[in-house]
Amino acid sequence: MERFANKRDVYHAKNPNALVVLAHGAGAGNQHEFIKTVAMLLAENGFTVSALNFPYMESAYELDKKRPPNKAPQLLQALQDEVEWISKAISPSLDIFIVGKSMGGRMATLLASSKTPDFNTKIKGVVALGYPFHPPGKKEKLAERIEHFSALKVPMLIIQGERDTFGNQTLVASTPSLASIDIEWLIDGDHSFKPRKSAPVTEKQNIQTACEYTTKFILGQLP
Repeated sequence: MERFANKRDVYHAKNPNALVVLAHGAGAGNQHEFIKTVAMLLAENGFTVSALNFPYMESAYELDKKRPPNKAPQLLQALQDEVEWISKAISPSLDIFIVGKSMGGRMATLLASSKTPDFNTKIKGVVALGYPFHPPGKKEKLAERIEHFSALKVPMLIIQGERDTFGNQTLVASTPSLASIDIEWLIDGDHSFKPRKSAPVTEKQNIQTACEYTTKFILGQLP
């Protein structure tokens, strides 16, 4: 792993098939065990991964103090900048995928549905790990969280825990506009894919499965 101060950590694959920008969720940055585990597993599966910190999280690590997330335009710009960076710094010839946890996944889908003229055409797909369909207990926010899906320019995969309080299996199944969305479900998983003790799988197994789904999705988009 190659460290770039608090801005990004790069996990190099030996012979990468593609590049991945990995975006964290609202409450924890690229030093969180979830992000580090996903980055390592994807690198082992043949993708060079840049696990970035959004500006507010970079500042939080530097100051050792919690900071609120940046506004969406700043988050989207940071994501766009990271896509440009990984292409120039690692390999201009490889396709790029954005994988995001919760807020990071939402930003990835927003970027992939934007009408900006400088949208990087090397982006070939996005994966949302625990998509925040709505804040917990606020299902009325669902429509505004998914209205941009119809404008996506690239394929999307959502990987969701069955018990996710930001959008569980029952909610998704009862939402007709989500019927055509590619979603993989993790057994008994919560928003971090952690199952209950009585479940037949462990948190580690769910994260490994999520990375297997992600790998299959990415390879399926490559020529």
